[in-house]
Amino acid sequence: MILLKKMSPGRFIVLGFAFVILLGAILLLLPISHNEGVDVSAIDALFTSTSAVCVTGLITVETAETYNVFGRIIIALLIQIGGLGVASVGVSFLLLTKGKVSFKDRLLLKEALNLNSMKGIVKLVKVILFITLCFEGTGVILSYIVFAQDYPPLQALGISLFHSVSSFNNAGFDVLGGFKSLIDYKSNVLLNLTTCGLIIFGGLGFYCIQEIVLKKSFRKFSLHTKVVISMTISLLVSGTLLIKLTEDVSWLGAFFFSTSARTAGFATYNVGEFTQSGLFILILLMFVGASPGSTGGGVKTTTAFALVKSSYSLATNRQCASFKRRIPVEIIHRAFILVFLAAALICTSTFIISILEPEYSFIQLLFEVVSGFGTVGLSTGITPSLSTVSKIILILNMFVGRLGPLTMVTIWSFREASNISYSEETITIG
Repeated sequence: MILLKKMSPGRFIVLGFAFVILLGAILLLLPISHNEGVDVSAIDALFTSTSAVCVTGLITVETAETYNVFGRIIIALLIQIGGLGVASVGVSFLLLTKGKVSFKDRLLLKEALNLNSMKGIVKLVKVILFITLCFEGTGVILSYIVFAQDYPPLQALGISLFHSVSSFNNAGFDVLGGFKSLIDYKSNVLLNLTTCGLIIFGGLGFYCIQEIVLKKSFRKFSLHTKVVISMTISLLVSGTLLIKLTEDVSWLGAFFFSTSARTAGFATYNVGEFTQSGLFILILLMFVGASPGSTGGGVKTTTAFALVKSSYSLATNRQCASFKRRIPVEIIHRAFILVFLAAALICTSTFIISILEPEYSFIQLLFEVVSGFGTVGLSTGITPSLSTVSKIILILNMFVGRLGPLTMVTIWSFREASNISYSEETITIG
């Protein structure tokens, strides 16, 4: 107990996620969670639990054909906990039981939500709960209109509930069966737009949504919200155009993939049939991912923006600023470190898996690894047939990807500079 009190918020959150994943794996391993006559191995239960808590959507066993109603409820709860964050769920429980939120809890929330200060943080948790309830409730109603046409009322309601939770939390899990995701509904405009809407708002970040609701004017938004909105729109538009250019899909399908590739993982076309250029576009979108403080993963839109803006300012010898605001040097340094570590992890993982799985192409393996790290869940269809070691590597990528800003920035020790000052000497670059 004393050790937990002395533990840094970042490490506490990491242990919290690990505990929930292990607990979920144990529950999914129990026969009570399986359909009759189905056995699940320990590695597949761990993989599914990690994928759910890290809101990824990569699966090694088909959800609908493997898990019964109890098992699906467990997966939905793991997705909800993973999407909102262990710290947010814990503080929400304290609020619901009328308990007091301590300074330690507030500090934990600050780190979990990747905020710059603790001002109004308890109020933000209440807003998060309200936003989640509103969006997921709306998603259930709209999804039910579609699924009720193909399934009995009670089953359609269950599918709608699961789909809404999975969509808003950018998880990408489905209970439709056959590893087909939403391919059977690729022409259904209502379901496509409902799913995209839930994914987009879930990926904006709760702080950003709160500002949009309260301030309503783009000019009044903080720099963070302006960057998130601008990057989100830019990625959606450019992704749609590039996917439509490289793949034989409808405009609706191109928009859906441009949205889903940024950490959701639903598919309306068979990704395994995509061209290499199309897969490369999806890899780039998956690597960037959603925005800070959201239910999504990836290196985040703000990180990509900071890199592009700082690179442009260095090349043109101008101040690194946007929307008449200067971006702090510390933020740029963190962005470069985050991207470097993410790229190093992806390259190392892909290299190892390519040795273990020589029967698959490099682009397929890179796609799976980036999908895992970006907590996306899109797959070319090779995940179930990977070896145990390869699955463990993907599990690690999903875990680090979900906790990216925490494991790579807050846990990464930015120690105070030493008093020792060294003489300066240049090196040749380029």
